[in-house]
Amino acid sequence: MSMDGTLNRAEFDRPLRLAIFSDSAPPIINGVSVSIQALTDGLRARGHEVHLFATGYPNRNESVEFEHRFFGVMTPASKDYPLAIPPFIKCRAEFDKINFDLVHTHTPFTVGYMGKRWAKSAGVPVVSTYHTHYDEYAHYAPLLPEDQVRKWIRAHTERYYEDVDHIITPSDASLRWLRSHNVHQDASVIPTGVPVPTPLDRAESRTKLGLKMDSEIIVTVGRLSHEKSVDRTIRAFAFVAEARPHAELVIVGDGPAREELEELSHNLGISPKVHFIGAVHPSEVAPYYAAADVFAFSSTTETQGLVIIEAMSHGLPALIARGGGAQHAVDDGDSGLILDASEHVLADALIHVLEDPDLRERLSKGARVTADEYSIDRMIDRILYVYIQVLRSKLHEPVSAV
Repeated sequence: MSMDGTLNRAEFDRPLRLAIFSDSAPPIINGVSVSIQALTDGLRARGHEVHLFATGYPNRNESVEFEHRFFGVMTPASKDYPLAIPPFIKCRAEFDKINFDLVHTHTPFTVGYMGKRWAKSAGVPVVSTYHTHYDEYAHYAPLLPEDQVRKWIRAHTERYYEDVDHIITPSDASLRWLRSHNVHQDASVIPTGVPVPTPLDRAESRTKLGLKMDSEIIVTVGRLSHEKSVDRTIRAFAFVAEARPHAELVIVGDGPAREELEELSHNLGISPKVHFIGAVHPSEVAPYYAAADVFAFSSTTETQGLVIIEAMSHGLPALIARGGGAQHAVDDGDSGLILDASEHVLADALIHVLEDPDLRERLSKGARVTADEYSIDRMIDRILYVYIQVLRSKLHEPVSAV
């Protein structure tokens, strides 16, 4: 950056210096953190200098190069999700030491807000990804009326994303949400990429996980919370278990609704056939996909549904609920089935796919083809294009990058 605060084209005939800001990042396990990990790894593989500014995780004391952690604390309202609290002097000083070319924020809250604020004060352009319909999480706010929290989140979201240089969303559905809430800033739809999986043997994966060879395995992956509607999958499985004696349901993930969901399985009389695996590191989820016959997903609140793409990359037919952005990851009838958000409809579809091996094989082949469109390389190409266009608009002349 020049002395007068303008950007010089010559500065970009080299790898970019990028700052990623997010309230949610590894070691937290969720779609946002997985997306950030894929982005930072992919950009660094291209030779760019990427710094991560994120909430610190309590009792995580190791120092990681190019990571800058805000002081974080756990609260009853944010179990497993540390909250960044002031002062932010240390991170601000670290930010000011580096002449960043661009800031990319991934959340509109404390850390993301600081990233946008610091970037603007330094004259650095801001790109922001809208990952999640945050108003769907209003019920987590303690002691406050849910409808009021929802209104506040929507108003804050509108103000935040209207005040950045460019928005990235993972699906058309999330972009439509922003447009319907008075966010008119320039935007690009760029789905999160997933790595090409190493093929795993089905029998070996089942042996490793302690699953029976003759079982028909339905797997679902994600956070166990009310907005994910995992209860709908469990209720559907109760009908499947009655019709298909060898069927089993594997639930990978953890969250505040786990105890309630376990009780539901018990009350439905299917506990022996429902396996609650708990939280699994993203790098360790592959064997669960490889061991399964079909993937089920009932959430209608997703902006993308990254786990759906992961499942399809392993050749799993994806049976998902209609609604939200997740449905756009599936080619209905080719790589999976898009269904009404009903336990009865899901149950019928699961039974149909399990009892028809030819249909299952056709959907499996289609799933792999669809997943190939969501490579990390493709995502990085598209995001870098956005970065360069934003920088070009600041410079009013061409910009090059690796």
